[in-house]
Amino acid sequence: MTKETIMIDYKHRQAGHCESGATSNLFNFYGVGMSEPMAFGIGNGLYFSYLPFLKLQYAPMMSFRNLPNTVFHRSMKYLGVDATVIKKFSDQKESMDALDRNLEKGIPTGMQVGVFNLTFFPPEYRMHYNMHNLVAYGKEGNDYWVSDTVMEFPQKISHEDLQRVRWAKGAFAPKGKMYWINTIKPDLDIKSAVEKGIKKTVYEMIKVPFPLIGVKGIHWLAKDLKKWPKKHGNETASFYLGQIIRMSEDFGTGGAGFRYIYGAFLKETGERFNNPELLAASVMMGNAANKWREFTYIGARNCKNRSKPEEDYGKLSDMLHEIAELEKAVYIKLDKIKV
Repeated sequence: MTKETIMIDYKHRQAGHCESGATSNLFNFYGVGMSEPMAFGIGNGLYFSYLPFLKLQYAPMMSFRNLPNTVFHRSMKYLGVDATVIKKFSDQKESMDALDRNLEKGIPTGMQVGVFNLTFFPPEYRMHYNMHNLVAYGKEGNDYWVSDTVMEFPQKISHEDLQRVRWAKGAFAPKGKMYWINTIKPDLDIKSAVEKGIKKTVYEMIKVPFPLIGVKGIHWLAKDLKKWPKKHGNETASFYLGQIIRMSEDFGTGGAGFRYIYGAFLKETGERFNNPELLAASVMMGNAANKWREFTYIGARNCKNRSKPEEDYGKLSDMLHEIAELEKAVYIKLDKIKV
């Protein structure tokens, strides 16, 4: 160890989703036992949006997760935790100096980064996706130690490479964004936070009036998908379908994965507060997640020209409508539940 070495006693744990995993690990660092599903559920990680007028990698944009930093920000807000979020810096050097100051104070610090230039990612995982999260907890000379919950073990990354991914260009550019916990009061009101988190997720999934958000957005996507072969041709339709599958399975945790995590959140809260209605909602969400997984399986077969004749775009559209109704039933049930 040299004088330039800083190493915070931060425990790295793998997780299903980068931001909820980072949030959970930060809670645990400060002595609060917080599972990833609990952080994800309280922080409103579950979401859906379909924005065909915007393009992500040349295909209509959709998201199965909320905006970057939502999970951390809302979980801190609903639990009454003193935390700091710097949404953007005007200068790259200042963003790195701010990180160094935090590490010198013993503060593990979360950051939003782009994936494409993450040197420790396998090449096949690198894509132009700027909503990834990791936590810096040490520095050794010119290198930083980071906890990326996608990886099995902590990783080392150089100053130059960390600065590059913190300032990745494109959609949702991180602009040096960083976040951390300041202090946590000893008796957190988990029940109240769970109620607020569920209420907000229900609102965003079935009560937002905009037709491309939540359950309405899934129905809209279903209607559009059915028209793609005739409207755009088979090659483009297949490319667009492939994008849905990538968003469902590969980006972050993907649609089905996020639904499984939310189901685990409902199960944990149902057991914690002895609420059978939450346990029933958990099972319902698991069924919706299973249907998402079935959709992506058949969709992938279609993209590879291995599908059966009946597994066409009409069938896939019907499956999305069914998924939307399965999810809607969960949110309607949750809207009536008092934790």
